Amino acid sequence: MAVTATAAPPYVTIWQTTTAIVASRALQVVAELGVADQIGERPVPVQTLAEACGADAGALERVLRLLASIGIFVRHEGGYAHSDASRVLRTDAPGSMRGFARLMNLQFVNQAFTRLDHSVQTGEPAANIVDPRGIWGYLRDHPDEARIFGEAMLAKAAADIPAVLEAYDFRRFGTIADIGGGLGHLLRAILERAPESNGILFDLPEVIGSLPRATDRVTRVAGDFFRDALPSADAYILMEVLHDWSDQDCVRILSAIRRSATPGATVTVIEGIVADAGDDPRVNTLDVLMLAIPGGRERSAAELETLFVASGFKLNAVVQTAGAMKVVEGVAV
Repeated sequence: MAVTATAAPPYVTIWQTTTAIVASRALQVVAELGVADQIGERPVPVQTLAEACGADAGALERVLRLLASIGIFVRHEGGYAHSDASRVLRTDAPGSMRGFARLMNLQFVNQAFTRLDHSVQTGEPAANIVDPRGIWGYLRDHPDEARIFGEAMLAKAAADIPAVLEAYDFRRFGTIADIGGGLGHLLRAILERAPESNGILFDLPEVIGSLPRATDRVTRVAGDFFRDALPSADAYILMEVLHDWSDQDCVRILSAIRRSATPGATVTVIEGIVADAGDDPRVNTLDVLMLAIPGGRERSAAELETLFVASGFKLNAVVQTAGAMKVVEGVAV
């Protein structure tokens, strides 16, 4: 059966999709300028916002008017106030999304998407035209952009983690290893729910070395999952890691886990999963992002099962959550 995304008239659908870049870029600029940080509980005049952010008042008014018309900020006669959406653009908001909005404004991302045609024609990441080393090599040489990237990933994860923890019980595992776990936000949230468990955070040396003082019940291990032995654990977590990589590299990552895992150990892949109908716009958007930037992909449960089998795991369950993520559970055989 064909999947129809909307009942809007065809010309409206094309117009809205074609011009979506306008609102997106407006949001990115406002996030870059820190406009939301200048608004508290009362409307603020545009002139005041412009002076605080180093912007032209007339131009800022036009951009904010656009964003308010789609639910980001609220327009008043006396200026602009927060909507629920604009409030999470504040730097100090819990789960702030400012970093994610800024991520999509990075020069590397912008340049890659101007060459999306290359990805569609060749199947190769357009980002490699910007830097042959790919996004990871680029970020190593651009620490300011790497910091924004990290903030964006933290914000995205913070929005997804509560639904994952409500749907999947990690308390049955004595030792839980978060592979490619970044700053450890997921692992810390899991250990809060699993007070009898201990955690291992595994990531690159530069990531582990940047972390503040170690926390109780978490062992930090620095390494590269393509080269170094992984720690032994009862359960392994891969949250939005595999989708960054090709099938071949995913098998390498999962195989490295299997070499360190005892039979019966669990691996949990937490990602957006492509549905049989293929009608989840968030997953499909991420899929094209993966195509253009790192060269990975979002996968169906069947595609993940193929990777599991090739790496010494069997698919055990696909756990739905109330959010966009699903938990795909494999068991070492």
